[in-house]
Amino acid sequence: MSRRRRALAFLAGALVCAGLAATLAGGYERSVAEQLGELRSVVVAKSRLPAKRPIEPRQARGALEVRRIPEKFAPPDAIAAPVEAVGLEPASALAPGSYVLAGQLSAPRRSGPDAPEPARGLSPIELEVTGAGALLAGGGEGSRVDVVVTSEPGPGSRGRTYVAAAGVELLGLTEGGSSDPEDDPLAAAGVPPLHVATLAVARDQALDLIQAENFARQIRLIPARG
Repeated sequence: MSRRRRALAFLAGALVCAGLAATLAGGYERSVAEQLGELRSVVVAKSRLPAKRPIEPRQARGALEVRRIPEKFAPPDAIAAPVEAVGLEPASALAPGSYVLAGQLSAPRRSGPDAPEPARGLSPIELEVTGAGALLAGGGEGSRVDVVVTSEPGPGSRGRTYVAAAGVELLGLTEGGSSDPEDDPLAAAGVPPLHVATLAVARDQALDLIQAENFARQIRLIPARG
């Protein structure tokens, strides 16, 4: 048999094996569903999450994962997507492999009698933003801001700038980096300093902002009109 024919034979065999594996996997999932009930998506901690510390967007992407398990084994209040945990803090530490339950999560308590709290139905989310020094100097907590995202340029595109969330409440703003060029390479390159903004947003806004943070070149805050 020629080398070409052997290669084609190996390729055909690989395709057949892949098809059989997919069929067996599908059959196994149907068999599990028939015996134990429908499969349900649940969120599981991949690494330890400390207690009383809000879960940040990057942490949710790296430390949480979605698994599908039979309905009868799923805790009733297990969350179904990592975004549901963003901005909330566990009441007790979550060990690797444990389910993330809605009853374990709560909005962080801010210190001080005048510290703003999220309105009903909103959750806090933390974002790294640039050019927020004026807001920080003016004590912008409790004010309304627009979140402006500038995307990275792509093939045939120079990127775009748009308002990802309008009129959201600014719960807190802290410095996120060093302004000394010797300590901060971004400052040395002339990039505006980073700040960490805590915003009160709805769930759909949180998801949009998490996605925006993945591809954004820059996220800025500007005072909302009105």
